[in-house]
Amino acid sequence: MVTTVRDLFANTSAHWGKYSEYEWKTAPDGNCYLLPADKAEPSVYDPMQDPHTLVIDALEVGMMLFQREPESKIKEAIRSFAEKYGMLGIMTALPTTADIIEYEKVYLPKNPFLRNETMETKDYIGLFFPFIQPDFSKKGVESVWRTEDKHEIAFAMTFRQEPQAMAMSLMRNYGERYDWLCKLFKDWVALAITTQFYVDDKERKDPDTVALYRKSIAAFDGNAPTYRIELRDKPTLVWDFHSLLLDIRFLLCLLLTDDQTPLRLCKNCLKPFIAAETEREYCSDACRNNNSE
Repeated sequence: MVTTVRDLFANTSAHWGKYSEYEWKTAPDGNCYLLPADKAEPSVYDPMQDPHTLVIDALEVGMMLFQREPESKIKEAIRSFAEKYGMLGIMTALPTTADIIEYEKVYLPKNPFLRNETMETKDYIGLFFPFIQPDFSKKGVESVWRTEDKHEIAFAMTFRQEPQAMAMSLMRNYGERYDWLCKLFKDWVALAITTQFYVDDKERKDPDTVALYRKSIAAFDGNAPTYRIELRDKPTLVWDFHSLLLDIRFLLCLLLTDDQTPLRLCKNCLKPFIAAETEREYCSDACRNNNSE
């Protein structure tokens, strides 16, 4: 039986939150952060409803970084991406577990942003609240988080079965650094490019080059999502991503390894697209004709 990415997530629920508007702000430490705008309206959606578009939109932002587009244009693209899909949820994606609130310390596997192997939980959370720290107190494994914002309360109630840090990453004062976001979007494109080079060149390249491709792919690791079955109107597979970042990373890997309709980069314009056939190399007839001239 052939299973596609769309089939795999046909009965899946993995909801995430977003706001209607985001903006860039410079923190006192000089770093630029993306945050929800003051009066933006929140909403909840299921990113698995259109996994192909989600991944392609993320790669198109990353491609702008590879092509060294002006910073103003890149910031606008990232802001627009957030308005469509929400923040990436880096805070819950980096540690070994999303249940960071339940621990006195946060344990961090190797990552491109923080060299610390462990951090005090409150200090770690503070990295993502550059302007107003959350009303959050902790003593040992016990913690209390307070908010009077009706939208934040609504998010907390919606995701009450999820790790508390997930709801905190949907708070209005939660922000993600511009340079960290750029790194993630660019890394996803690097993975797609390396995968395609390997597929296209493995029969022609020397063993050392092939080994380099494999080493590059091996460096693309990180936390994996967990899953469970919930008995709703029918048995439903629920993926516990706890962040949009893990969602995109997981979907990207699935699409790059899909034997039927793989994710490809157009050989003419480098636009990411889903290939209807595994041998398709161009996103459109125009690109194929332009490249053959």
